[in-house]
Amino acid sequence: MRCALVALLPCIGAVGCSRADTGTANQRDTVSVVAVADTDDFGAPLPTDARFGARVVSLNPAATEAIFTIGADSLLVGRSRWDEYPKAVSRIAALGDGIRPNVETVLAARPTLVVLYATAENRAAADALARAGVRTVALRVDHIAQFHRLLAALGRALGAEANARIVSDSVQSTLDRVRALTASRPRPRVVWPVWESPLLVIGSGSYIDELLSIAGAENVFHDMDAPSPPVSIEEIAKRDPDHVITGASRGEQLSANPSWQAIRAVRENRFIVQDPSVTGRPSVVLGMAAVQLARALHPELRDSLP
Repeated sequence: MRCALVALLPCIGAVGCSRADTGTANQRDTVSVVAVADTDDFGAPLPTDARFGARVVSLNPAATEAIFTIGADSLLVGRSRWDEYPKAVSRIAALGDGIRPNVETVLAARPTLVVLYATAENRAAADALARAGVRTVALRVDHIAQFHRLLAALGRALGAEANARIVSDSVQSTLDRVRALTASRPRPRVVWPVWESPLLVIGSGSYIDELLSIAGAENVFHDMDAPSPPVSIEEIAKRDPDHVITGASRGEQLSANPSWQAIRAVRENRFIVQDPSVTGRPSVVLGMAAVQLARALHPELRDSLP
């Protein structure tokens, strides 16, 4: 059963919190747009000539939002059905799922470039598109550094490098400011459940773990490398977090569940409420997500935060 704890959509259909395909990433603190590697996460050469981006299909919601933000949305001729941001994305034709997409449907849009989320389930689609003569870019966005890499790669491929750099620097500037403001504050220990059955929580493999650190909290499951490791309620109770992070109204439901009463923070009604439409997107709203979390975790900083 899907959990109502947090409606997370890191990238595509919760792939960013997948247990089976975790991936790795180098994290960063303060940097401008990262240097773009020569290949994507599937090992394919990244396009450096903007002519490849004349007609773009983006099946990666984080990439789609980024394309709008860097002002290259006029190039989009297709998107996944999961793309919701920005609102203007509704004018772009929805071509189906972003995982295991229907290649014939994608090719019917006559793309010159297709942006995919780099999960093993999309390798076959990338290979089929390549055989059809269509360039692909397959990138993960499980960490903040990977978001900056995505921006840089898209900026170069779509002839919008300057705008990509501006967006990347703006997001990072906000993250750096939040980190600086929370650095000297006490760090509450938190747990962030994201799925109910099986019970999954945020681990260090997710950008959300990074956001928690930036916002001045300590994730009690930071020692688990997966983006969303499975745990038990007993293990959460043993680690005894100060707060449970939930979506709106979910705290009441947890408090009413006898099983969750094993956790002291639940018994004492200590919940941090966040907005999954902001925190659930490893995209251009990362700075906003850090601000939102910092305000909830450290109310005394509200007037100082961006």
